[in-house]
Amino acid sequence: MNVQKLIYGIGAFLALLIIIGFILPQTHRIEVTTEIDAHPATVFALVNDFRRFSLWSPSAHTDPNARYLYSGATRGEGAIMTWDGAIIGSGNQVITASQPHEYVEIAMSPGESGEATSWFQLVPGVGTTIVTWGFETDYGLNIVGRYFSPMLGGVVARDYREGLVALKELAESLPGADFSDIDIETIVVEAEDIAYLSATSRPEPAAIAEAMGKAYFQILSFIDANSLSEAGAPVSITRDFSGSELAFDAAIPVRGLNESTPRNTAGVRIGQTYEGTVIRIRHLGSYQSLTTTHRKISAYLAALGIKRDGAAWESYVSDPGKVAEEALLTYVYYPIRTK
Repeated sequence: MNVQKLIYGIGAFLALLIIIGFILPQTHRIEVTTEIDAHPATVFALVNDFRRFSLWSPSAHTDPNARYLYSGATRGEGAIMTWDGAIIGSGNQVITASQPHEYVEIAMSPGESGEATSWFQLVPGVGTTIVTWGFETDYGLNIVGRYFSPMLGGVVARDYREGLVALKELAESLPGADFSDIDIETIVVEAEDIAYLSATSRPEPAAIAEAMGKAYFQILSFIDANSLSEAGAPVSITRDFSGSELAFDAAIPVRGLNESTPRNTAGVRIGQTYEGTVIRIRHLGSYQSLTTTHRKISAYLAALGIKRDGAAWESYVSDPGKVAEEALLTYVYYPIRTK
């Protein structure tokens, strides 16, 4: 009789646990927030690309020997990261939504038991970014998961807080220019024949303009003397910048080269432009504001972890004698490495 009562008691207790389990919340959600002294464009670049994500993510420190594989899109919606580690186990996550400089949503182990969602909400402050990193999981009929969700949520919240500390440290170490307003495209360019002249100048707008003017005059004289024709807009290729002196090649694309064309004189020479993958930036306005554009490009490359592959150059599409200063069009090119 006592055994029967014990069985009934255990059964009643288990039934009570099940009832309470179904009463407990089916979903569990946590959010942690911090403010980062960096522009949203920089922070977005670090959370919208799993390769950049791995630089600050807490899992990378928890299991430094874990193996990560990247597939799908390079960054943004459709990017996939798969991992396998002795401590963090195995799994995968996919970026399912990406709104530039504002929001990134990630599905964790999609289609598998324990599927969850995490997200980053970015809100601009005064030269800063307020970042909220959230996590939500739906336990469905998993009663055990509902019971343990507060404890597991506490672990996730702790890891997320640690991750935001690392994200803050990384973002604040990068160049501080806000590149969210520049027009950037990745293209492949072919080499062009150019007539060019190496020159130097003080890094001041008036001095640079004077040095370029003299160089282009000599190049145009060389083109006329050798029966060549211009094949494109004037170009300036940055070679070195020491802080007190700018070294550059002033160049003009040409056609009509033949065996008799001088190619390696003491002055104007014949060469070719870079061939390969570049980022191209459309700059509209004064030449004096090009320095700001270059700072933004440097911040963009650093935030996205893109490596340069050669000297940058500017192509002056507009004729400043015919176009108002605010309408001057310049294309800025940066060669980049590709994997």
